[in-house]
Amino acid sequence: MHPLQTAIERLASLGEVERNPEARKVFLEFREELTQGKIRAAEKVDSQWVVNPWVKQGILLGFRLGELRETGDPASLSFVDKDTFPARHFAVADRVRVVPGGSSVRLGAYVAPTVICMPPMFINVGAYVDEGTMVDSHALVGSCAQVGKRVHLSAAAQIGGVLEPINAAPVVIEDDVLVGGNCGVYEGTLVRARAVLGAGTILTRSTPLYDIVRGQVYRATTEKPIEVPENAVVVPGSRAVSKGQAAEWNLSLYTPVIVKYRDEKTDRGIELEEWLR
Repeated sequence: MHPLQTAIERLASLGEVERNPEARKVFLEFREELTQGKIRAAEKVDSQWVVNPWVKQGILLGFRLGELRETGDPASLSFVDKDTFPARHFAVADRVRVVPGGSSVRLGAYVAPTVICMPPMFINVGAYVDEGTMVDSHALVGSCAQVGKRVHLSAAAQIGGVLEPINAAPVVIEDDVLVGGNCGVYEGTLVRARAVLGAGTILTRSTPLYDIVRGQVYRATTEKPIEVPENAVVVPGSRAVSKGQAAEWNLSLYTPVIVKYRDEKTDRGIELEEWLR
């Protein structure tokens, strides 16, 4: 158990925590640990991803404690947000490339050395972005999302976030995954290592994933979100509706489809030159 866990759980249970003089001090210590990646909303234990609900409680505590403040330059671009989660400022010592052009990372998000942030993009509180990852233009990393090493989040990729319920699993993108342009990964989806999501692929709890290589259909359950297998190459597809008026009209519904598993040809097609990192 982390030393802050008991304090966070206790403060989160109080009805008028805003009046507690200890609360902001504990929260600021918690936020620093979160920013440094020393605590996480979810972590891998024995090959399984485990949610840390108390970390989400701490983030929600920060919103309760926060007061609206004006930041930025009133003459050009100004903002109004909770003072407990201001924008994060990077220094050369952080070894994070933030290319000019309107990107924003909140304090309380971990961004590892060698991450590249292309403008404009946004990383929300509680997110964890590991080494060598590129967050491309117009990409979003939502609250508490977990992104592994050497991941490429292509332009306009959306990685959904979750704060409530506190025991809900966040979206997890494991190491060496390519998320293509305009992809959407939501509702706790787990994308295993080295998978490739083709441009425009959408993954949610309610949409089954069809594996035409192995002849299987992967679905989310009440206990587990949908999971993309390791090395899977997923593209947008469709399935025919076989009943009712939709069948008479020959309608089809969107579904993601695994068309192959990663091989040398795939690796050549998606290789990101090392010098870009």
